[in-house]
Amino acid sequence: MDENEREPTQLYLISPLEVGGGFPDRLARALDAAPVAAFQFRVKDLDQHEAARLAEPLQKICGERDVAFIVNDSISLAKRLGADGVHIGQEDGTVEEARNALGRDAQVGVTCHDSRHLAMDAGEAGADYVAFGAFFPTTTKQVKHMAGVDLLEWWQAIFEIPCVAIGGITPENCAPLAKAGADFLAVSGAVWNGDEAAAIKAFHEALTAAN
Repeated sequence: MDENEREPTQLYLISPLEVGGGFPDRLARALDAAPVAAFQFRVKDLDQHEAARLAEPLQKICGERDVAFIVNDSISLAKRLGADGVHIGQEDGTVEEARNALGRDAQVGVTCHDSRHLAMDAGEAGADYVAFGAFFPTTTKQVKHMAGVDLLEWWQAIFEIPCVAIGGITPENCAPLAKAGADFLAVSGAVWNGDEAAAIKAFHEALTAAN
């Protein structure tokens, strides 16, 4: 394989904050619409027992479709669920703690904002992927850091570890990120704020054209 050839950019779907009620059906529809590599369970301000109860049906849906189930922020919840991995921010513990709790095979991802330094630290600590962003304005969370496509190009040129682009990504604006070297696009609002199946299909078509 030519060293310049990368695997095509894949989708990394992040949950909305509301994952109860009819959400499991929506997740199944989204995952059945087109290929998705991973799903991140992201809830805030819930006790772990409640979070685990909400996660269980979603984890099953992912497992049946061979989609990695990643828990946001909480190493202990990821361990409790036997999740495929954990995504940690800069304040949620270390890669080493996650690895010790979840084992060698778990996927451990780290939020690196727009920082080359944080990304290199995460890579050296043994992260499985690093996440950069936000690339575009987003309503999902408050944006403190804006990243440019040059960051993806730089990372791709030097490092083997996959990178994830996050923040305000839509089917209309995702092509430059894929071309710049994002291995995964983390998407949330663009999918859940409308028809999730149509959105996943639109992302898939845009990425197929870009790759």
